[in-house]
Amino acid sequence: MKVLFLCTGNSCRSQMAEGWAHHLKGDVLEVYSAGIETHGLNPRAVRAMAEAGVDISGHTSQHVGEFDDMEFDYVVTVCGHANENCPIFPGSAKVVHVGFDDPPKLAAAAATEEGTMNCYRRVRDEIREFVERMPENLAGS
Repeated sequence: MKVLFLCTGNSCRSQMAEGWAHHLKGDVLEVYSAGIETHGLNPRAVRAMAEAGVDISGHTSQHVGEFDDMEFDYVVTVCGHANENCPIFPGSAKVVHVGFDDPPKLAAAAATEEGTMNCYRRVRDEIREFVERMPENLAGS
């Protein structure tokens, strides 16, 4: 099953989702991530994932247009902006929206680096819980 995780900038949530999917479901899913825009890889997302034993440091921020010729079974939008602006994909890709909070926005009010990282960790763990139930949780969406 071929899955694309789509976010606004492909810097944080979609990168975490791709990392978890490779780590936990690489034997049953072929996964990619992209953004409506490209904002570069968020270093705190890399750090949060590394703390959980998943290395996404080699990922790059990719634009959804790079996948125009690829057919997906599912496109999972992980933020509202990507869901509202999701392009049309060739073939029979089913778009599923599973929104997660934006760690940088959550962390804006944090007073310490530890508080900031706790925002990233919370979203990282929520994404892991979603990915652990894949692909079964996509079929009913």
